[in-house]
Amino acid sequence: MTTGTWRGVVASAATLALGAALPAVRTGPRGRGMLSAAAGTGAVLLTRASGVDAAALGFDPARVRDGLRWGIGAATAVAAGYVVAVTVPGLRTHFVDEVRGNRADFYEWIGVHIPVGTVLAEELLFRSMLTALIGPVPQALVFGLWHVRPAMIEGDSVAGTVVVTGLSGLVFAWLRGRSGSVLAPALAHLAVNVGGAVAVRVATGRAAKGTHERRD
Repeated sequence: MTTGTWRGVVASAATLALGAALPAVRTGPRGRGMLSAAAGTGAVLLTRASGVDAAALGFDPARVRDGLRWGIGAATAVAAGYVVAVTVPGLRTHFVDEVRGNRADFYEWIGVHIPVGTVLAEELLFRSMLTALIGPVPQALVFGLWHVRPAMIEGDSVAGTVVVTGLSGLVFAWLRGRSGSVLAPALAHLAVNVGGAVAVRVATGRAAKGTHERRD
């Protein structure tokens, strides 16, 4: 293997090891979020120090405007989809989740944990570092596998989670390539995760309200 190939293999293995280890860290969501963000930042800095240029990592200053344009466009489309989903009763029922929809730390979750611990960390690790080292398709596969441990903890379908997140990794990578900036997938990713959390909150609240009204 060439030096570049070895570097990509090591980075992928280290990323997957991190993904498996983080859920077991007993620092609470805040601590895990900060560790994830620090890992992503460190990974990009190390990759940059190894000789990979800023443009390859998605940080070309000349492409910031493109990143914002593509990212805002994608985020708007995602938000519109969620609005439709929570407006149409037949679709809204799929978002009802008593546990996730009533979490006590909801505002901290969408305001800090998702933007920093999830979006920032994952975009730096996957659409920046790994996309530069191993390419957009392989990083999507690693992105899917990154979610195996969380899916097991949440009791979600592991295979389904890997497929969905792997496909989303391809979409985010496409945005990254089309815009030339990691900002585009980051904004889209933020819209998907925050929008999903809000949709679950709204759908669950409406379901509870409907149940109370029927009882009355």
